[in-house]
Amino acid sequence: MNELLKFNDFAIRRVFDKEKQLWYFSVVDVVRALLQQPDYQSARKYWNKLKSRLNQDGSQSVTNCHRLKLEAEDGKKYLTDVADIQTLLRIIQSVPSPKAEPIKLWLAKVGYERIQESVDPELSINRARENWQEHGRSEKWIQQRMMGQETRNKLTDYWQNHGINKGQEFAILTNIIHKEWSDLSVQQHKDLKGVQGQNLRDHMSEAELIFTALAELSTRQIAETISANGLEENKHASKVGGGIAKQARKELENKTGKSVISGENFLPHNKDQQDE
Repeated sequence: MNELLKFNDFAIRRVFDKEKQLWYFSVVDVVRALLQQPDYQSARKYWNKLKSRLNQDGSQSVTNCHRLKLEAEDGKKYLTDVADIQTLLRIIQSVPSPKAEPIKLWLAKVGYERIQESVDPELSINRARENWQEHGRSEKWIQQRMMGQETRNKLTDYWQNHGINKGQEFAILTNIIHKEWSDLSVQQHKDLKGVQGQNLRDHMSEAELIFTALAELSTRQIAETISANGLEENKHASKVGGGIAKQARKELENKTGKSVISGENFLPHNKDQQDE
């Protein structure tokens, strides 16, 4: 959820640099929102031309852009031009669009909220709850989502303190846990739900959230019990922890005759379907 924001109907990808305490936003996503351009590739071509012109003009805006890997709609990560709020505001000045002023205010608001959250982390939790409420999630679902996030954070804290590198190694272990308990990889589960570029957990049912939390709780406790350190030892703990949740899932499915794994999601309905 922290990696994706909405400006009107356009998704803006972002990543937070903990060391610098700065948000970096996908430049092409912001340009796309400014132009109200539904086609991503057209927005990317516009940004490439603008970037070339800014370079020729000697603008520091392009120089201040970074390239980081962000997840695309196909679920893969690609190097993407990103910029902090200050640099983005300079770039926006070069885009002739009536949407420029609202997005400037939006970016300023996002930056201010992040400063508030760094002082008082509870604000971040409250904003997440409000966002889920606005999207129609039930209070029970929100409780499960927040409980699952706390369980996840405790697991990743353990990994970070026991020789696991953020990024690829976190993803490897997460995928092992997920596949063990659900019989699906994270990407396969996303494909089943039709989710692209969003957080899978934000589209899980209550049952899926509970079993994900059980798998991650079990993994952490197994890792702590055997003092797992490094990738290989934590892979073992991940398989065992995920397997515990899998046994529980199968038992519930045998008793109810219903699959825990669901293709249901919280994606907005197609506009044409709504009109019908």
